[in-house]
Amino acid sequence: MTRSLIRAPRFMIADHPLPWLLPLIVILVVFALYPFFYNIFLSFHEFAPRKRELVPVGFDNWVQLFGDPRMWNAFSVTLLYTGICLVIQVVLGMAIALLIDSDDPGFGFLRGVLTLTLVIPPAITGMMFLLMQDAQFGIITWTLQSLGLLTQATPILATPSLALWGVIVADVWQWTPFMVLIFVAGLRSLPRDPFESAMIDGASSWQVFRRLTLPMMGKVIAIAVLIRGIDLFRMFDYVFVMTSGGPGTSTYTLSLYAWEQTFSFIKWGYGATLSLFALFVILIAANLFVAVFKVRW
Repeated sequence: MTRSLIRAPRFMIADHPLPWLLPLIVILVVFALYPFFYNIFLSFHEFAPRKRELVPVGFDNWVQLFGDPRMWNAFSVTLLYTGICLVIQVVLGMAIALLIDSDDPGFGFLRGVLTLTLVIPPAITGMMFLLMQDAQFGIITWTLQSLGLLTQATPILATPSLALWGVIVADVWQWTPFMVLIFVAGLRSLPRDPFESAMIDGASSWQVFRRLTLPMMGKVIAIAVLIRGIDLFRMFDYVFVMTSGGPGTSTYTLSLYAWEQTFSFIKWGYGATLSLFALFVILIAANLFVAVFKVRW
C-alpha cells in the first residue's frame, strides 16, 4: 500500500527564489519603503504641539523650503563640503594606492592597517579631531602654531573661514583609506601586458599613469566617486560633534538643518520635507553621473 505524498506549494520549494528573497523584501519594506512613504505623508502635514497631532498643511512645507535662505545656505555648504572632500580623497586615495600596490613583504599588512579607520564610528572620529584641534591643548593647533601657520587668536573650529576645513580633515583622515582600498582592487584587476609593453618601449612612470592607468581605472574611479559622493552629501556626525553647525552657519549642512528642524524645533513636517529634498537631489545627481560617465554596476 502506497501513501500519497503531499506536495508543498511551488513557492516553498528550495529552488524557488521566493524563500530566499522574502527576508530581503520584508527588510526593504520595513526599513526603506515604509519610512519613505511616511516621510512623504509627513511633508504635507505639520505637528501641532498644543493639539498633539499632525495637521494637514498642503504644500506649505514645500513653499517654505524653496523660500528658506537658511536651507539654501546649508545646501551650498553641503555642496562645498562634498566637492572638496571628493577631490582630496580621490587624489590622495589614488596616490597612496599606487604606492602600496606591491606584493613585497609588508605591503599586505599595510593594506590591512588602512581598514582600521573605517571601523571607528564617525562620532568618535569627530570627538578625536575636536580634541586635536582644541585651541588650548590640541596637537594639530599646536603644530600649526609652531610652524607659524596659525595664531592663538584664530582657533580652527571657532573661525568661520577655517571651521569647515577642520571638519574636512576628520573626514579625509577616516575615509581616504576607503578610496585607497577600492583603487588598489582596481589596480590589481588591470591586465599586465600593456604595462610591460610600455616599459619595454621606454615610457616614463607619468606617461604610463596618464595613458594607461588612469583611462583603464576610469570606471573604478567613477564608482568610488559615486559611492563617496552620496555618503558625503548626507554627512551629519562630524559637524554635529565638532561644530554644531557653527561658528554662525559656516558648517551648517543640510542633514544638520533637517535634524534641527525635526528634533529641536519639533517641526516634523518641515524636517521630512528637507530630508526628501536631499533625497531627490541625490537621486537626480547620481542618475546624471551614471548617465554621463556610463557607470555599470
